[in-house]
Amino acid sequence: MFTIEHDFDATVITLVDEEGPPLQEDITINAFEECVTLEQLDPRTDRVQRITLSPMMLRDLAAALNLPEGVYRLKPAAR
Repeated sequence: MFTIEHDFDATVITLVDEEGPPLQEDITINAFEECVTLEQLDPRTDRVQRITLSPMMLRDLAAALNLPEGVYRLKPAAR
């Protein structure tokens, strides 16, 4: 399950793990104009862990989900 909310400066997506045990903590994705952050509570430390991706890193991640094993460099979009 997931939710999508549009805030003033970001789109917020929350991913909820509904599968069988062990359940993982929810992940919150904040999409800003200049970056995307992924946040998840670490129950061992009771602290939120954050990963920040640039727009290019997010583009590469999206492409990588559909490619076989290997090393790649995406070309800039033609204008």
